[in-house]
Amino acid sequence: MKRRGVFKGAMLAAAGLFSSARAQAAEGGPMRVVYHLADFEKADFVLHNIRNHYEAAGGPEKVAIALVVHGPAVRAFAREASAATSERFAALLRRGFSPYICATALRGQNLEATDLAPGFVVVEAGVVRLAELQRDGYLYLRP
Repeated sequence: MKRRGVFKGAMLAAAGLFSSARAQAAEGGPMRVVYHLADFEKADFVLHNIRNHYEAAGGPEKVAIALVVHGPAVRAFAREASAATSERFAALLRRGFSPYICATALRGQNLEATDLAPGFVVVEAGVVRLAELQRDGYLYLRP
């Protein structure tokens, strides 16, 4: 297959996802967004972005937000992680956001689900969950 064909196919797929999200917003449903977090040092930044997203969008009734965490970032959500991260995470849970964490990354970081702050849904592969959410019309953000 030629590069031109691959690029054209990728652009058509992106246009389809964008159109799906626009159609959903036009129907009056909440915007759906998935944040992707893989970098340990960006955990607090991403949680702050999600909080700002809720506020700027008009709250949980206007936007549904998911977070998918994998790679070294899983360590940021261990029970012994920073108090500020734990507090931000708990506040977002009260707003109804959907956090997912990768079981493969947990094993790679020698962590178990019981080592985490409560609230995560553990999925076998974070990248698969990201793809599923995008397929379902979630807009993808990776700060």
